[in-house]
Amino acid sequence: MADRTQVGFWFDPICPFAWATSRWIKEVGKVRDIDVSWNVMSLAVLNEGRDLPADYRESMDRAWAPVRVIMAAAAAHGEEYRDKLYTAMGELFHYEKVEDRSEVIRLALDRVGLPATLAEAGQSDANDEALRASHREGIEKVGQDVGTPIVEVNGTAFFGPVITRIPTGEDAGRMFDAAVELASFPYFFEMKRTRSESPTFG
Repeated sequence: MADRTQVGFWFDPICPFAWATSRWIKEVGKVRDIDVSWNVMSLAVLNEGRDLPADYRESMDRAWAPVRVIMAAAAAHGEEYRDKLYTAMGELFHYEKVEDRSEVIRLALDRVGLPATLAEAGQSDANDEALRASHREGIEKVGQDVGTPIVEVNGTAFFGPVITRIPTGEDAGRMFDAAVELASFPYFFEMKRTRSESPTFG
């Protein structure tokens, strides 16, 4: 364990940028010794009380159900279902382009072998306290002026990296090595440039 890099990852399954970064982390796991903790954050919680355009507000209202179901599944069946359900939902959202979030939840639960009745958690606030605590744990590491993903490397967290393509093999490892190196400097905070493309999933 001492020689393995500890990674914390906070995600909302509806976010394509978080999805791209999460699949990069999966690729890193094939070429580097890492242990990953998968954690839920919520764009719905993040945007509470903000003045948003009507269409984005509607999207945030519908963003509650997927994360609520993931939290309920993890509480009832084990923490590994945060990762499993995120992967299943992400494939449906971002690869298969299923837009109906209720359908995404139904299909994802079936793919990971969980009871269909867990979908009911999407319309319940029963797990919202735990959801907000998970969200708060991530956001307090980086501050309120960011979104998802949040990646923590050996105790130092950043928003991002924001990537639009998923590196594989040694390219994934080299990018991760760079992140580990930057995280080792406690006074390093930010690098940024204008993004000119959206995530592309092949």
